[in-house]
Amino acid sequence: MKSLEAMAVATVAFFLCLLFPGGNSIDNYTGDSKVGLRPAVKGLCAALIERYTYTCSEHKVQTEDGYILGLHRVSSGAGILREQMSPPVLLLHGLFMSGDAWFLDSMNQSLGYILADHGFDVWAGSVRGTRWSHGHITLSEKDKEFWDWSWEELAHYDLAAMLHYVNSVSNSKVFVVGHSQGTIMSLAAFTEPDIVKMVEGAALLCPITYLEHVSAPLVLRMVSIHLDQVFLALGIHQLDFKSDIGAQVLDSMCEGHLDCIDMLTSITGTNCCMNISQIDFYLGYEPHPSSSKNLNHLFQMIRKGTFAKYDYGILKNMKRYGQFKPPTFDLSRVPESLPLWMGYGGNDTLADVTDLQHTLEELKSKPELLYLENYGHVDFLLSTSANRDVYDSMISFFRSLSGKSSSS
Repeated sequence: MKSLEAMAVATVAFFLCLLFPGGNSIDNYTGDSKVGLRPAVKGLCAALIERYTYTCSEHKVQTEDGYILGLHRVSSGAGILREQMSPPVLLLHGLFMSGDAWFLDSMNQSLGYILADHGFDVWAGSVRGTRWSHGHITLSEKDKEFWDWSWEELAHYDLAAMLHYVNSVSNSKVFVVGHSQGTIMSLAAFTEPDIVKMVEGAALLCPITYLEHVSAPLVLRMVSIHLDQVFLALGIHQLDFKSDIGAQVLDSMCEGHLDCIDMLTSITGTNCCMNISQIDFYLGYEPHPSSSKNLNHLFQMIRKGTFAKYDYGILKNMKRYGQFKPPTFDLSRVPESLPLWMGYGGNDTLADVTDLQHTLEELKSKPELLYLENYGHVDFLLSTSANRDVYDSMISFFRSLSGKSSSS
């Protein structure tokens, strides 16, 4: 298995090096990526969130199909803002990320801290397979069955379980915030009445359903060589770039063959406002594992231009779905009464503006929109000015729904 994993990661490295034979380093970036650095073996609260004066508690929730997810509840410890009277907010991270993504910057820049300081009951979710989740009731991470899922299961099982738990603890409907993969999960889940009934409203950063117009060069290259199918053909079911082999390859590439900022740009678009000097710190926590099937499902969406369930091929589709092609998600089933807010950027090469327009045309509701021309895909999460550019608008949206004043 180690040799197969090495072969798959080497394939990625080979094509990355073809695309990026060299790179000019950015002045305030050290070049020492530390991709292999893992957080200390302790919970997310102790490892990251409690470095500031915030109260954090760790929760576990079991999905219907047996995965044990991590939920982290965060409240402000500053003592200068009102008691937490606002509805709970569930934060859903993107691909190869986890619940820590909302707390990577300072307490004045990270959305998790900012929402807590505004009196919201903050819950950061970590989906199956990530390091802050807790495995499965019967399966081991070494079992290929453990990794037999895509974002479709994250929507149907993980998000449903998280919402049920937060709803039961708080006795309140829940605000949902998603970034990237978290928005795919959300919009797919919102077509299911039993899930969406627990949601008060949703704020979607870099919303994705259709991926037909993705223009990220590295992503398109990987799609064109069918790298997702190479992983599956080689029997690689888990994608973990913090494994010993994965970390060694990425470390060597970032230090010698290519500039990691160039690599990020080739995947997400040009990010205007990240603190580049923090890259080493970010890479101490990211990336998290995901499944090859999940990547395959996303690449299917790019190739086919559809927002649909996983395509197993004609015969398996007939057995599973009763039809040759996988069913599409009908966005018109998202209730018109569900308040939506969406933030998107002109430099985002993953959540393309044309694809977002396709999404908006299928929704019955008219979401509140925030467009930032100079923002890339990661800026909505890690921009040094996102608190003013993005989060103020989002919080005003939530306040208008909860009936609370936005003043402190």
